[in-house]
Amino acid sequence: MTTPTPTRGQVERTLAQRIQALYRDQLGHQPSKITCQLSDQNVVIIIENSITKPEKLLLKTGNQELAEEVRSDLDDAIGPQLKALIEETLNVTVIELLSDATLETGRTGIIAILTDSPTIRIATSDSNKLSTKTSFDIK
Repeated sequence: MTTPTPTRGQVERTLAQRIQALYRDQLGHQPSKITCQLSDQNVVIIIENSITKPEKLLLKTGNQELAEEVRSDLDDAIGPQLKALIEETLNVTVIELLSDATLETGRTGIIAILTDSPTIRIATSDSNKLSTKTSFDIK
């Protein structure tokens, strides 16, 4: 028995949940919201409240440069795990992972550039009934 191909929404939710778990497990920090959006051969990820307590403490005590350095080091440390998580979830290779955080707003933005479009299934409305088409590559 084969597992049905997930919809775009299912893949985006799964990826967001797995990223939240990664932050919790590796950084001991729970972001408040993670939004993932698949688009052609990339994934855009927005992480709200991504700044950890030590970074906030450094900012509060006037150590902006050190807080930025800590954020950069954390991004470098978690990057390979995040890349592997995206590849495993989407079943495609990540060519490049671009990331930046804004300490003032607490947001992190990540763009994952993929080798191929992930295979997903779409739902279409037909006579007020929800039906599914066979899987396709996002193009």
